[in-house]
Amino acid sequence: MKNKLLILLLSSAICMSGCAGKAETTGTSAFTEASAESTTIATEATTSEGTSTESATTSKSEATDSETSEETAKEKTMVLKIGDTKVPVNWEDNASVSDLKALAKDSLTIEMSMYGGFEQVGPIGQSISSDDEQTDTSSGDIVLYSGDQIVIFYGSNSWAYTRLGKVDLSEDEMTELLSNGDVTITLCME
Repeated sequence: MKNKLLILLLSSAICMSGCAGKAETTGTSAFTEASAESTTIATEATTSEGTSTESATTSKSEATDSETSEETAKEKTMVLKIGDTKVPVNWEDNASVSDLKALAKDSLTIEMSMYGGFEQVGPIGQSISSDDEQTDTSSGDIVLYSGDQIVIFYGSNSWAYTRLGKVDLSEDEMTELLSNGDVTITLCME
């Protein structure tokens, strides 16, 4: 009976310790204040060999370190470089961009080619999620074409694409970066 009670108490302690990090972020629980420094629950159990003491401890610093690591990972953004120039991009919030971010985690380099006098296009190397819709593009638009090619515009076009983002530069700046021959782009997480 004492062993079952010990197991129940330890399970409760571990559960409360795991929840302590969540409570600290909301600040709505009295338990938060009690666990601010650390949560320690000790129970004693008598066995046939004698008395033993077991304790479960979760310190505030351990929870904070874990939360900080998760927040840092979430704060990383996908960065686009055209040649050696890092450009500001407002990325869409869709499955295609999520897939692209996963590929960019280890850095993704794409050899682009000029096409039509208004865009650069290059193969991603594999198909990613797409949701093509008839789209009118303009300078700075970044789209997915055919599920496996990225297109960056310095002019305009109308076709079925999946929107990925928009470079926050003027049409003149985009033309300067993209209209003077084939370019290499790099996507990475920073």
